[in-house]
Amino acid sequence: MSESANRPRAIVVAPDSFKGSLSASEVAAAVADGIRRVWPDASCIAVPMADGGEGTLDACLSAGGERRRVAVHGASGAPLGADLGIVERNGVRTAIVEIAQVVGITEPVGMAVPVGARTTRGVGELLRAALDLGLRDFFIALGGSSTNDGGAGLLVGLGARLLDADGRDVEPAPRDLSRVRAIDLSAFDPRVRDCRVTLMSDVNNPLAGPRGATAIFGPQKGVTASEHAPFDGAIAHFAAIAETGFGSAAAEKPGAGAAGGLGFAAQLVGGEFRSGAEVVADLLQLDAALAGADWALTGEGRSDAQTLLGKTPYVVAERARRAGVPITLLSGAIDRTALPALDGIFSGCFSLVFGPTTLERAIADAAGLLADSAEQLARLRQSAES
Repeated sequence: MSESANRPRAIVVAPDSFKGSLSASEVAAAVADGIRRVWPDASCIAVPMADGGEGTLDACLSAGGERRRVAVHGASGAPLGADLGIVERNGVRTAIVEIAQVVGITEPVGMAVPVGARTTRGVGELLRAALDLGLRDFFIALGGSSTNDGGAGLLVGLGARLLDADGRDVEPAPRDLSRVRAIDLSAFDPRVRDCRVTLMSDVNNPLAGPRGATAIFGPQKGVTASEHAPFDGAIAHFAAIAETGFGSAAAEKPGAGAAGGLGFAAQLVGGEFRSGAEVVADLLQLDAALAGADWALTGEGRSDAQTLLGKTPYVVAERARRAGVPITLLSGAIDRTALPALDGIFSGCFSLVFGPTTLERAIADAAGLLADSAEQLARLRQSAES
């Protein structure tokens, strides 16, 4: 047995959440449990990750910070309590806003009303609450929205008014946006201009058109075939008026179609896109954790070719490779057709399912399956080192 086989190990466990099953922190804990069955003295460094979707707030706060509950309106207009995160970054208090906290596609009350009636007004209200706390630096996670309003609700939540031909207020919902004839910014919150806003997403779609928010993401939110053209036209119409009002263009920018067009409105007021996983990796100091580590593991609910487009496991793998640390992928499921591409990034790709099972059973047993799989991977590495 080699000398290295007997020394304590530093192992970085940096997974995303397994959607519908375990949070990233729970995934990391289960993997660490399996590893310690083989190496009881191993130092398992948990870095729970996210890429801008649901769970980003929890991941960002896993290393410390403050959580505030804020009363806002959800996608349906019903009252909702949403969490706001506050972390210190380079000596500056920074707000972590996860829009899925307000207009999440898994939020039952919001999803109970037609998509044409849902708005992002509550996201604007959450930002205003952060402004009231004196915060001016924002990380906004744009994944997992149920809305398709072009970000009109966000602007209204920040004080804008949408007006019809008679000067009456128009609701910032997809079904009403075609009636907008002007935008009144006289009460728009002036503090927004002093903010530094980073938008966390890997979506690069424009606002409207064949690659836009409605065409690509609308169906999963409930946009029907007959609603596609009217809604797409309505948000494009609203966007042209909003661009005139703000004196800025954003509809064709990459990412404008993120979160049902929320990416458009957020860029209109100065937001800039960055890979969500890269932002979380920096906040949680993943590079420092990897420095000198012996091994790293990452994973997600399902890995496929999309994983290589900047999702959490890809970002973790790239940083591990730069640090010279072997990186293993352990996901709930893996698309076999993507293995040739994934093999070029990871030192091994593994699914946690041991045999035929149902999705429901795999979700229910995820923690145990992760621990058992991590144990077997650790035994494999132990054998290779002997």
